[in-house]
Amino acid sequence: MQYDSLDQFLKTGQPALAKGPIALVFAEDDVELDGTLRHHLKLGFTSVIAFMPAEFQLGEDLGDVVHRVTLKCAPRSVVFETINQIIQSAPDVWLYYCYNSEYLFFPFCETRSISEMLAFHSEERRTAMLSHVIDLYADDLGTYPNGVAPDHAMFDSTGYYAHARHDAVGQPMDRQLDMSGGLRWRFEDHIPYERRRIDRISLFKARSGLTLRSDHTFNEPEYNTYSCPWHHNLTAAICSFRAAKALKSNAGSTFDIPTFRWRNSVPFQWNSSQLLDLGLIEPGQWF
Repeated sequence: MQYDSLDQFLKTGQPALAKGPIALVFAEDDVELDGTLRHHLKLGFTSVIAFMPAEFQLGEDLGDVVHRVTLKCAPRSVVFETINQIIQSAPDVWLYYCYNSEYLFFPFCETRSISEMLAFHSEERRTAMLSHVIDLYADDLGTYPNGVAPDHAMFDSTGYYAHARHDAVGQPMDRQLDMSGGLRWRFEDHIPYERRRIDRISLFKARSGLTLRSDHTFNEPEYNTYSCPWHHNLTAAICSFRAAKALKSNAGSTFDIPTFRWRNSVPFQWNSSQLLDLGLIEPGQWF
């Protein structure tokens, strides 16, 4: 299931977009690409679509279960343009997007599928779900100089903050927050201001006229809210090596960072229970 371009996929790959939930994985490089795809396949997505350059290799076991679309995911605007084309091609379908070396976790994901979780979320009249991007990093940069080590991953157990989001005239926006924390907070001197937020609406239901903007928010305000007005809703987490990779590949930051570890670093256990216990994901009314 390979397509030479996005245009070809949109013309001939419609069966892959017919039923959700669908995972869209964008490969900025080939680090942990296979691991990312396998993780999302295990979650139960109906289709997993990988957007990646032609020269990247996939594991033999992935060729028949992943839809591969040839695409260079740079500049970063290409990703948002692609997602917006998919939105218009898959109305009323639940979509999810992430980059390679990122992994979705939601409450009880070890025993319940992504379809079960979104069915409940839909029953609560929600069409989008907030996720927090939780930065993962290698425990030893001497051994893992690019900051990526799934078997030796750590993350920050504290240091996450919510800030009221304001509109163009300075008024607080209803049920919208800007979240910060992780590596983007601790090494903010090396991160552009507009890239420091860790909130992302990574799960959403496509509809006509919906547009994802380059700051990971939508043109429809309700899609950007963390919950409905009457009670708390489910939230998810994207556990991500992406910031660690960027900080260690950038010449302006790599020599200033001998380690990512600090007093509140803890080993990542690769389960939702740890994230629930720390309050980094919320079960809402789902038990």
